[in-house]
Amino acid sequence: MPQTATPPIVTRFAPSPTGFLHIGGARTALFNWLYARGRGGKFLLRIEDTDRARHSEDAVNAILDGLSWLGLDWDGEPLSQYARRDRHVDVANQLLSDGKAYRCYLTPEELAAARDKAKAQKVRFESPWREADPQAPPQGAPFAVRFKAPREGATAIEDAVQGAVSFPNAALDDLIIVRSDGGPTYNLAVVVDDHDMGVTHIVRGDDHLNNAARQKQIYEALGWPVPVFAHVSLIHGPDGAKLSKRHGALGVEAYRDMGYLPEGLASYLLRLGWAHGDDEIIPRDKALEWFDLAGINKAPARLDLDKLNHINAYYIAMLDDDAFIEKAKPFLENAGIVLDTDNAARLTRAAPFLKERCSTLADAAAAGEFLFLTRPIDISGKAAKPLKKDGAKKIMRAAVAALDEEKWLTPETLDARLNALASELDVGFGAIGAPLRAALTGGRPSPGIGQVLYSLGREEALARINDQIN
Repeated sequence: MPQTATPPIVTRFAPSPTGFLHIGGARTALFNWLYARGRGGKFLLRIEDTDRARHSEDAVNAILDGLSWLGLDWDGEPLSQYARRDRHVDVANQLLSDGKAYRCYLTPEELAAARDKAKAQKVRFESPWREADPQAPPQGAPFAVRFKAPREGATAIEDAVQGAVSFPNAALDDLIIVRSDGGPTYNLAVVVDDHDMGVTHIVRGDDHLNNAARQKQIYEALGWPVPVFAHVSLIHGPDGAKLSKRHGALGVEAYRDMGYLPEGLASYLLRLGWAHGDDEIIPRDKALEWFDLAGINKAPARLDLDKLNHINAYYIAMLDDDAFIEKAKPFLENAGIVLDTDNAARLTRAAPFLKERCSTLADAAAAGEFLFLTRPIDISGKAAKPLKKDGAKKIMRAAVAALDEEKWLTPETLDARLNALASELDVGFGAIGAPLRAALTGGRPSPGIGQVLYSLGREEALARINDQIN
């Protein structure tokens, strides 16, 4: 018998455009993207913009920019949920005609009283209009459309992350699927959109797990295939509490502005709730090969900025020198550093050493501060101590003479010449390195002394040393 072709995987990311791209949403998008792209499927984008009072085009653009920055491309044009409201209402009318939904004419006051009565009696709230004659409604009265949810049994969800989850139907009342103002509600719109988009796997936060039961009931009432649900635990702060503004920056663009690379943030988000053995840093090509829903942890993940910095530092170190300079420039300029010809030349020479000292691109300003000091540089406090020791000036004069003869080819050749000088003077290397570092950097953070000399260049380095001798 011929084998039936497996339908392609289709996932979606469906943010609400009311603010920036939260890192929790970015992780959800990443998981959906990896699952689809790693299997040759489609990754779709839907903007859930039915809340027109809070809708913001700036927020839409921020979400799209954030996804693009992270390297998460999508298939086709982003879909507007609001633009499909007529389709949602058509499906609600189909449910009405099939007897699987009904018009509810309860006024707000009647609804509140009925809910209070059901709560007092500890029974499921049910509108009296559920079994009323649909041919005899109040003339001209406004109504909502309610889904006729099953009363008995349970709705079971076989979740790809959470496992088997069962919801007693007695706890799931007849939800409104079209409001009295004619607007479709979230659970109906999501089901219709996911069905029409051909979504096969719904990967989202576990705060939607209760919605999955209601949505499955709607799928079944319409006779539509139910997608695979995968509900991912939310991200918590380092203290274990639900992630909030007090835990730090929440938007992708905030992390970008703090100097994180998209590769670094995405690699960290991948490991935030998903694992592949003991692998700590997983390149994008391996993530596409390895990512699977089975590897997602049920427990909430905790935001750990130290781990994020560690991973981001790895990706900064992996940049080629030109790319590092280009990406670091805005952060240097924000720190007031003017990249004139001399400073740019020093930065180019220092790039291989600076990038290894940065957890974020913003660190480049502090790591490279010694490069951009104005002569004579300020040397005070602890930085001045090595220069006040007996014999410090004599050693620096010897260093100037030795280095003036040296070809400034590499940091290694400069280190070798200073080591040879230490042997000639019969002193430890520290007796040479400490005053030289003070004269060259004024106590600012810096790499090895050979790297400092090489980065500054012969003319600037010798001039700084002579400033302190004289």
